Amino acid sequence: MPRFDVHEHRHALKQLRDTGATSLWANRDAVACPVCDDPFERLFTTREAGARFPENDGARFCLLRDGDTIHLFRH
Repeated sequence: MPRFDVHEHRHALKQLRDTGATSLWANRDAVACPVCDDPFERLFTTREAGARFPENDGARFCLLRDGDTIHLFRH
């Protein structure tokens, strides 16, 4: 299973927001996504079991971690 350590890539990321439980990062140096190997634009991290993302392109997303499963809901 792919893993990603933010601190290993900290030099290439710019922190945009940190609430203590969640953080948002911008990718400044084309760091590759550990899932698909393509560079990503933004990285959202959380220690919360659930997270809600506000509308972006007319859609809203909710993320739920249930044990070792992650569910992404698009509304």
